[in-house]
Amino acid sequence: MNAVTHKFSVAQAGATMSPQRVIAAYLEEIRSECLRYLRTPSFLLPTLLFPTVFYLMFGIFLGHANGPDAPRFFLAAYGTFGVMAPGLFGFGVSLAMERDNGLMTLKRALPMPPAAYLLGKMVMALMVAAVVIVLLLVMAIVLAHVPLSPGQVVTTFFTCVFGVLPFCAMGLFVGSLIKGQGAPGVINLIYLPMAFLSGLWFPLSILPKFLQQLGPVWPSYHLNQLALEAVGLEHGEALTHVAVLAIYTVFFTVVAARRLRRYG
Repeated sequence: MNAVTHKFSVAQAGATMSPQRVIAAYLEEIRSECLRYLRTPSFLLPTLLFPTVFYLMFGIFLGHANGPDAPRFFLAAYGTFGVMAPGLFGFGVSLAMERDNGLMTLKRALPMPPAAYLLGKMVMALMVAAVVIVLLLVMAIVLAHVPLSPGQVVTTFFTCVFGVLPFCAMGLFVGSLIKGQGAPGVINLIYLPMAFLSGLWFPLSILPKFLQQLGPVWPSYHLNQLALEAVGLEHGEALTHVAVLAIYTVFFTVVAARRLRRYG
């Protein structure tokens, strides 16, 4: 069977699936993706522990020494830092490895909706992001005694959870470019400098002027501004930050999808 006939057969099989089978295929891919990451503690534990341990040290133990608003500031900052990882590593590293070991080729050959693979990873990233921000909110309220209203809690939760999407798109793009063995190193070279230059570890105002000007380049900067507004520390251009994050998400998704269609 040549490649054209093979692609036609897969597309035809997907087209003839009943709506119930299509929904079942999406749900099964979501279930298997989430289960796979639950069985991968090398991904899950660092993703959950890094932001919570950092918040415990700098936002709670040392937070009040840096001013009364420090625990609130670091809640937004480490919330942003925490939800970056599921998108960048969950998409970037896993996609690169799955391309190398042939799993992507196998999945493309299966009679399943093409978007089921991406949706499964996206739901996994959203769920991990939700766990991260819930842990941080509980620590902020119970341990740091940050006075958050119910509205602020809900807004912070949804801001951080859905803020994972542009990082999913970035991870998808990076994973479409690099080999599996080099993926963790490349993602870390993006993840850590981006967090530093976005003002997640300390306010941008203490950095040199030229580094401050680089802040708005990164999606993490815009998500952090939304998170700061959600916890009551910033007011202003929320729609601008949302628009920038949406542009990042659409751009990287489209570019990555084109590359995957061309090169697999």
